[in-house]
Amino acid sequence: MKIASIETIPLRIPFTTGGPSAGGVWGPKDLQMVDSLVVKVTTDEGIVGWGETFGFTAIPAVKVVIDTILAPEMIGTDVTRREKLQGDLQKKFHVFGRSGAFIYGLSAIDIALWDIAGKAAGKPIYQLLGGSEATSLAAYASLIRYADPELIRVNVQRAVNSGFRHLKLHEVNPDVIRAACEAAGPGVEITLDVNAPWSVREALDMTEKLRPLNLRWIEEPVWPPEDYAGLARVRQHGGIPVAAGENASTLMDFQHLLEAGAVDFIQPSPAKMGGITELQKVYALANAHGVTVMVHAFYDGPGLLAAVHGSAALGGAKSLVEWRYFDLEAQLYGDAIIPRNGRIDVPQGPGLGIEPDQDVIRDYRFKP
Repeated sequence: MKIASIETIPLRIPFTTGGPSAGGVWGPKDLQMVDSLVVKVTTDEGIVGWGETFGFTAIPAVKVVIDTILAPEMIGTDVTRREKLQGDLQKKFHVFGRSGAFIYGLSAIDIALWDIAGKAAGKPIYQLLGGSEATSLAAYASLIRYADPELIRVNVQRAVNSGFRHLKLHEVNPDVIRAACEAAGPGVEITLDVNAPWSVREALDMTEKLRPLNLRWIEEPVWPPEDYAGLARVRQHGGIPVAAGENASTLMDFQHLLEAGAVDFIQPSPAKMGGITELQKVYALANAHGVTVMVHAFYDGPGLLAAVHGSAALGGAKSLVEWRYFDLEAQLYGDAIIPRNGRIDVPQGPGLGIEPDQDVIRDYRFKP
């Protein structure tokens, strides 16, 4: 069975957030549209697989790379040679960079090829990865940045009232973070992603202020994010567990991150770092270093499903799944993947387990 076609599908879906967004690395202030890039791979036997790459403002570059470089290289190749394709194409195009558009594009296609493999075998991907006893996983509501104590209180309470017992903040102001922790109350676990804003010294000063809040982790506190030695210093002296990895793009990046002793939680993002094929390897590497994997999944489509299957099979029942708390106007999978009482179901159908709603694809497709 061979790859017959690869199609890139940009989607733009309006959303609300319980108040105006303060902006962040994902987009401007008052952002009200979320852009994603879904990839459709069709085989010569008519089996269709779906993948997803990192979206937002990265979409035009990734779309060009897939359409003009990766797709021509991959059409006609054997769909079962996922790992060989991954290695060959990473090597062939390394001069264009070991991160960004090329790796993102490979990631989406790899997820689609796993979807095809599961459909051909009649099994969900988590079974192809070794199986799991978990039929659902705890999800954490990943909030936007509000930068306002009152808005964060309202939205934390909204998330808690809808059943979430794990929350992720994207705030950088200690007063706002403190307000969120107070609003959450006892029994709700808070993590904090600050998106790499500070020097090591600044990060240590901030962890001193934040230490009394008992955060489960602080995510990417150091700029640049590849300063693994600096990250290790924050981990050693900051008094808060450290998480990182969404900006690591290859297996070597994760090896360097782990060898530096930089993290308590490592966060591969399957739609950015090579798909499910590379995700398996990061789990093995993390296990060898005694570090917990918490898959990054700031997505709503096949990238999210890939994270759910990988987490269930490779991480087990104690894994957490990131749920983008965006109140989308339309969901690619309807209500099939929406968390209930703070838990997200592990899909049981073949491949990724759920098919995208073609009406959503038709109605929200756009030209970047």
